[in-house]
Amino acid sequence: MKRDIITIDREKCNGCGLCVSGCHEGALQLIDGKAVLISELMCDGLGACIGDCPVGAITIEHREAEAYDEVLTISKMVPSGKNTVIAHLKHLKDYNEKEYLRQGVEWLLANRESVGFDVDEVLQAVHNHQVKGAAAPQPQVQHHAHMHGHHGGGCPGSAARNFAAATPAASAGMVSGKSELTHWPVQLHLINPNSGHFRGSNLLLAADCVAFSLGNFHSDYLKGKTLAIACPKLDSNKESYVEKITALIDGAQVDTITIMKMEVPCCGGLLQLAKMAMERASRKVPIKVVTVGIQGEILESSWV
Repeated sequence: MKRDIITIDREKCNGCGLCVSGCHEGALQLIDGKAVLISELMCDGLGACIGDCPVGAITIEHREAEAYDEVLTISKMVPSGKNTVIAHLKHLKDYNEKEYLRQGVEWLLANRESVGFDVDEVLQAVHNHQVKGAAAPQPQVQHHAHMHGHHGGGCPGSAARNFAAATPAASAGMVSGKSELTHWPVQLHLINPNSGHFRGSNLLLAADCVAFSLGNFHSDYLKGKTLAIACPKLDSNKESYVEKITALIDGAQVDTITIMKMEVPCCGGLLQLAKMAMERASRKVPIKVVTVGIQGEILESSWV
């Protein structure tokens, strides 16, 4: 399967080891003075290690790799002690990776007699942990640089964030209206289809211009959905888009896809990308197409 996974530039790596402590899955080790990904199965692709690298030696690429295995990961880290396990589970909670968190907790409960520490104490620590940035008016840029595909690097603007758990105070600084955006990033090249917020969601795949044309975009169309945006005319590497949409269908198992496109002919490419992904996917999901006029009127809305 294709998924996001880290890659390390050995020439740039200075062997400082900061990424090793930043990897809560234990997928990295220092070998011969260089950081090495020792297990693709234990790399969750969320990029928590990128911001810890002072020389920019770590990026994320979208490539063929075995699916991340939470049961293997947590079983391998248990010998490192309860604090390591707590850090790992908190990491999953921060990213709203509910399914991986469930798998890890279930494994601990099933093996509580043999792990060598108090499992209840671990679960209590995780339960009491506040999701990073949840109550902040403007979530602080964290070190989790979440880059994908050919973009690479450690840009803070691509750090994965989930706003679903935010308190009402999180929107106190807004001038008017209410944002219905629940996660970041939203650009299709930058999203991680494995992120928890996409699992089982209703996906809104919108052309870049749509939100600028519709004054009620958030309240009437984005509310209750996850979002990905793209421009089928100007964006490069359309093949990557097809792969991402396919992963959202098969991996994240999105429930529905709503495509919002402008009336201009070039915007029709967004529907074509979704159809190509559907042909490759092993499962089928309903697709709704909404066509928006350049003056903000809805010209057509139908299931295809």
